[in-house]
Amino acid sequence: MIARPQATEHVPYFSRYIDLVPDGDLLELLDAQHRTTLRSLAPLSPEKAKHRYADGKWSVTEVVGHLADTERIFTYRALRFARGDDTPLAGYDENAYTPEGRFDNRSLGDVLAEYTAVRGATVALLRGLPANAFERSGPANGHPISVRALAYIIAGHERHHLRVLEARYGIPSSA
Repeated sequence: MIARPQATEHVPYFSRYIDLVPDGDLLELLDAQHRTTLRSLAPLSPEKAKHRYADGKWSVTEVVGHLADTERIFTYRALRFARGDDTPLAGYDENAYTPEGRFDNRSLGDVLAEYTAVRGATVALLRGLPANAFERSGPANGHPISVRALAYIIAGHERHHLRVLEARYGIPSSA
């Protein structure tokens, strides 16, 4: 089991995601979360997948692309720190990344397949880490963060966006 991170293992901003993660086995939660996301989003029509609830907001497909990008970046940070590499890592601007991903030029199914591949790689990495690796940390975006905080943030970040998809886009989920 991956222990819940302490508040000292991340900047306060990330509590908004970590607090959304229920108690239990995080790896099982990540697997179940993936299945929930696919059940909620895979049946959407192409029109619904490109829907934006307001001007300047992301489409559903872009939200999924954002989830994949963010998880990829946070998993890379976890890999580096778990392996004892404490080289400072830069932050990233999701508002710059998402348009450059050109997710709306792809089908939702294609972007969901990418998200599935990313989640599979995340779970495989986390499953393979020794217990002490989760306590390691390093600097990202100018602040220290632990491997276990990154793992919890990945789960909580997705729960956050599933809730937004439900509230703003009318897509039911059990997040």
